[in-house]
Amino acid sequence: MSTPRLSPAELRDLAPLSLEEVNERAALITRSCRKYLFPADLLPELFTGQFGVLEIEGLRSFRYSSTYLDTPCLQTFRDHRQGRRLRFKARVRTYLDTGTRMFEVKAKGARGLTEKVRTAYDGPPDQLVPAMRRFLEDTLAGYGISPPGPLVASAVTDYRRTTIVALSGEERVTVDTDLVGRRGGRSVRMRPDTVLLEVKTRGGLTPTERRLHRHGFREVRFSKYTTTVAALEPGMRGNPWHRAMAAHLDRPRADDLVEDLSA
Repeated sequence: MSTPRLSPAELRDLAPLSLEEVNERAALITRSCRKYLFPADLLPELFTGQFGVLEIEGLRSFRYSSTYLDTPCLQTFRDHRQGRRLRFKARVRTYLDTGTRMFEVKAKGARGLTEKVRTAYDGPPDQLVPAMRRFLEDTLAGYGISPPGPLVASAVTDYRRTTIVALSGEERVTVDTDLVGRRGGRSVRMRPDTVLLEVKTRGGLTPTERRLHRHGFREVRFSKYTTTVAALEPGMRGNPWHRAMAAHLDRPRADDLVEDLSA
């Protein structure tokens, strides 16, 4: 059973925006990012004509695959679980509809804001080539973070994403569905009636968040990478995300039972 995707009817009142227009209105590279998990049938009530939606060649929903790189002892995962003030994630993100690939570093600095730095990448998604290792170390040095030890592929997350932007530029909202996390030959799937929404902004609560609050939904602690590892790695606790995992993830299973999202 597949997670419900955003249908044209649900988005018909939203103006199509090119990638250039989205970035011009709300690039929000330095930002606060808050996450919400809620039923998919609430989506049509959240967005009005005050929003536009990213559209490329007629598509408004895009397939993503992210390969996360961590130390063999999962130090990045542990830093996030412990809530360390200075921390980062490194991943290779592949845009499956175009074949484009980027190496991304997401770092959280002293101000508590998440910053994402990225560069084009033409290497294998599960290996960090020397040039990207230098890129990573140079990026982390700017945050006062010591370079990690050797990095290996530690998890893969596949999902579909729709990007919605307030025409005022106040907020950029990503809506993720069909989320599957994979590690070590096993996989875990987000429940089919659940949507993961991320609100990216430089300010306080946005109009979208106020609507969610009126429906009784509050910000949750949820990370695609860390919940995948916590769900699939034997003996690895995921205390900060336990409640969200229990409510919104199905039981882990053998990876060969999970349908291919690229089909």
